[in-house]
Amino acid sequence: MGDTEYGLTNSEIDNVAHACGFAEEEPNTKWKRVFNILAKDQNTRGNGNGVLAFVRKAMRPAIYVSTPERYETLRENLNRALVFEGMAIERNGKLASVDTSNTINDARRKAAELRGSLQERGVHPDVLSFCREELLADNYFHAVLEASKSLAQKVRDKTGLTEDGSSLIDKALSGASPLLTINKFATETEKSEQKGFAMLCKGVFGMFRNPTSHAPRVSWEMNRADAEDLMSLLSLLHRRLDSNVKSESPQ
Repeated sequence: MGDTEYGLTNSEIDNVAHACGFAEEEPNTKWKRVFNILAKDQNTRGNGNGVLAFVRKAMRPAIYVSTPERYETLRENLNRALVFEGMAIERNGKLASVDTSNTINDARRKAAELRGSLQERGVHPDVLSFCREELLADNYFHAVLEASKSLAQKVRDKTGLTEDGSSLIDKALSGASPLLTINKFATETEKSEQKGFAMLCKGVFGMFRNPTSHAPRVSWEMNRADAEDLMSLLSLLHRRLDSNVKSESPQ
């Protein structure tokens, strides 16, 4: 909840803390403020009831009517931690109990099986790094989602660009003189291949990262076969970026 990008704002932290009747906290970084507020209340109460109250009030869907994609991202991030304590925030904002033991074991089994399968395929190590237990505790979608983010970061690292999604790909891989090319970009065939590669990258971002498609994707129960195939696609894109033959700084 104190995450810099997707967590609560300072004013939201103040509002939720006030609604819970917590003592005011001195200015600090967001994650430290959240920690200090909850730690003080738990030490005073001697139990975690105040922590649960804070989570419930912070995750009321009505607060995020104008930013549903932010709500779902925050909910997903919270659930990655809560699931290991036998709890989860449902889509209606309610805090529900889940089977902790089965969830942990299932996450570990998923991580081991997916990693082993992808290693056999020779999948890129940058993709394998996202086959972690905490990402697989809910479903395979989280691992693929995070792996797709690494693709954009690699393009930014190679070009110095700061954009994201389609605009990043357009500036880095498209046009008459791309900043990055996956071939010599001399013949019409090579230029066509470059264009297709850029379209593949944009397709990945559109499928997993486009805010307008966020609502349906959060309920996408991805199975292992889907995850393996999509990870293999991401691996291909990573390898082609690693072997790019042209890299220039943006003007």
